Amino acid sequence: MSGRSEMSGQNNQDLYDAIVIGGGPAGLAAGIYLARACCRVLILEKETFGGQITITAEVVNYPGSEPVSGTELTARMRKQAEDFGAEFKMAEVRELRVAGDIREVVTSQGTFRTFGILLATGAKPRTLGFQGEQEFRGHGVAYCATCDGEFFTGKEIFVIGGGFAAAEEGVFLTKYAKRVTILMRGDDFSCAPSTARAAREHEKIIVHTHAVVEAVEGDRLPRRIIWRDTKTGEKTTYAPADGDTIGVFVFAGYEPEAGLLRGIAEIDDRGYVVTDREQRTNVPGIYAAGDVCVKELRQVVTAVSDGAVAATGLERYAEKMRVKTGERPVFQERRGTPHVSEGKGQSVAQPAENGPFAADVLAQLQTVFSRMEQPLMLRLFLDDRPVSAELRDYMTKLASLTEKLTVEETAGTEETPCVRVYRADGSPVGLAFHGVPGGHEFTSFVLGLYNASGPGQPLAEEDRVRIEKLSKDIHITVLVSLTCTMCPELVTSAQRVASLNPRVTTDVYDLNHFPALREKYKVMSVPCFIINDGALHFGKKNVSQLLDLLEA
Repeated sequence: MSGRSEMSGQNNQDLYDAIVIGGGPAGLAAGIYLARACCRVLILEKETFGGQITITAEVVNYPGSEPVSGTELTARMRKQAEDFGAEFKMAEVRELRVAGDIREVVTSQGTFRTFGILLATGAKPRTLGFQGEQEFRGHGVAYCATCDGEFFTGKEIFVIGGGFAAAEEGVFLTKYAKRVTILMRGDDFSCAPSTARAAREHEKIIVHTHAVVEAVEGDRLPRRIIWRDTKTGEKTTYAPADGDTIGVFVFAGYEPEAGLLRGIAEIDDRGYVVTDREQRTNVPGIYAAGDVCVKELRQVVTAVSDGAVAATGLERYAEKMRVKTGERPVFQERRGTPHVSEGKGQSVAQPAENGPFAADVLAQLQTVFSRMEQPLMLRLFLDDRPVSAELRDYMTKLASLTEKLTVEETAGTEETPCVRVYRADGSPVGLAFHGVPGGHEFTSFVLGLYNASGPGQPLAEEDRVRIEKLSKDIHITVLVSLTCTMCPELVTSAQRVASLNPRVTTDVYDLNHFPALREKYKVMSVPCFIINDGALHFGKKNVSQLLDLLEA
């Protein structure tokens, strides 16, 4: 047996005890428990590590924790899992091959083998299908208050829904709105009484029950909303007296992301994965946890519980499979893409004790810089606004941390303030950020430097070939908000493409400092991007999804 184990060890670089699909609280908790139990575990995420909770500004009911943002809470979970040895990879899972004792997980970054699988993919926001929903999506109809709320400052905002998200996000939106009107189908909120009370009693919130939205109308932006009372049949049309635009936020629940298990494991008629009390599906070795499962309460605390329970079962299952197959995963020295946290999204204008970078972020930056292969020059285009001084200070302090970066100021016709990246020989990389890359864009900017310098983030060979084959000049304009948790993936994907093909350039704009662009494109939601000044596209995109559009 020892000879077989030695032989298999040489070929098991891609073998895991368990693969977790989904990097939200359920997946992260499972990663913590599995790694701590000395299992080799890989956590795969196609969008943003942290899951849906990252769009929540303040989590107040997580046991033992002071009020904390969803982003910060899940960043702590990820670090804890990493410290125990869990491996992470940004990749889209495309297929599960579950025949046999060793399963295969086919992803955009290659195929990985595993004994057990945990599906922790969560759920996505549900659309309602009212007239105008798709037409005005990104131009006044939104699904994330944290990302898009600031675009509706001083406007009438309508919230559709009667659950926890509608109540909580309705209160959050009062920070920006002239007034918030909540339209719900039922006769009362369906969430906890304390959350409902905060919305119902807020001086800037009006609640209409038994209300179903039929249409949102306008020109390039929404200016009217029509709803029907399901009890009386009466229709109401609201339009601001001054002809101003309105904002419409849809919080109508979520649809489970269970498609990977369709045809493999049992799924109920609403699309949720059926599991037992140990989070097992009806297929041995395949588990599910979190919002993708049939359950009564969908909260961070229940997702974390699901993940821990599933991990315990997966640990036992993996050990049985090790004995049965004689195969053992080979633990790897940690390589791959360095992880950089967002520094809690703090403003660069309010430096931490160590300048704009907290102590833990400084350590992560040194890891990134140590892996960069080629020196880069950060060329600054500035004006006399305070934000330019902020950018100068930020880039100067960043470059002071490593010999791999230098900074120079120059005159030019750029939309200022701007930092554009060049190689040491003066050739442009095709990456630029207009504004100051703080908040959630800090990570994407640092990864952009890592990609430009090399070796860069791991990339599926098929995507690398597709990037190299792009034979026309392509300019990608990306419009972001530093508060948006969904923007960084799109930014990183666009910059990864530009770092590998000189015919592709990427300019990222913080819309807070470029209102003329927001007006030009009538953008009321991010992330948004424009290819060669053509049609607008909205939403997160990984490299493969972005290439589908660039090749069209």
